[in-house]
Amino acid sequence: MGIPKRTIRPMFKKDKWKILRGDTVMITAGKDRGRTGTVARVIRDDRKPLVVVEGLNLRKRFNKATQEQQGSMISVEGPVAYSSVQLVDPNSKLPVRVTWRYTESGDKVRETRGLHATSAIIPRPAILAERRKPAPLPGGRDTGLTEALRQTHVPGWHPPL
Repeated sequence: MGIPKRTIRPMFKKDKWKILRGDTVMITAGKDRGRTGTVARVIRDDRKPLVVVEGLNLRKRFNKATQEQQGSMISVEGPVAYSSVQLVDPNSKLPVRVTWRYTESGDKVRETRGLHATSAIIPRPAILAERRKPAPLPGGRDTGLTEALRQTHVPGWHPPL
């Protein structure tokens, strides 16, 4: 019969994800257990979060033949369960757990913890500074900058009744 969808709670609250795109992770279960790689994509699904790691969990895919090219088999990275990967400690190079902490300056950072942890701070990956999708260009129905900055309210003035 299965579990009703309403009873399944999300795995994480908003902004609590500890593995980000660009992180170095180690797979802890499955055929690629013990191998490390860089996270190419994090699929943030509430019920089944997944992570795609570059060069790991490869699946075969067939490209159909077209008039320009022949059909061929290619290897594609498949998603791995979020719970089957752990971040790699930058100092010990071993898989560790991570927690969010605030520094004395008020910055939110990830700190390693667990058996092999060195309490190192894992910085935010530089790849996250880049936009994956280009910023949208202003369209024909958008309000122009000069019109948006025009003052339309005069304090103290009331229209006649």
